[in-house]
Amino acid sequence: MDFDQLLVRFFGTDDLSGLTAEQVSEGVEQLRLEFGLEQDGGRRFALWCLMYMLGAAPDLDVAFKDADDREAARDFMDAIDAENDEDD
Repeated sequence: MDFDQLLVRFFGTDDLSGLTAEQVSEGVEQLRLEFGLEQDGGRRFALWCLMYMLGAAPDLDVAFKDADDREAARDFMDAIDAENDEDD
C-alpha cells in the first residue's frame, strides 16, 4: 500500500494540512473501520502504521495477535519517533 494512496483513499487528498478537524476525524473513523475488517496481514500493518502516524492507532496487543507483527510495529514506532525527534 502506497502512503499517498492511503491518504487519498481515506481523506480525499494527500495533503492533510488543508483539511478541517471534522474531515480528519471522519477519515480516521473510516480508517479504523477498514482496519477492523482487513484480513490481510500486510494491509492491516500498513493501515495501523497510518493510524499510528495520525495518533489514532490501537494498542499493539489489541491490533496484532502475532508477536512478530507486534515487534515490527514497535520497530516502526521507534523509527518514526526517532525521525520526529530529529525534526525537533
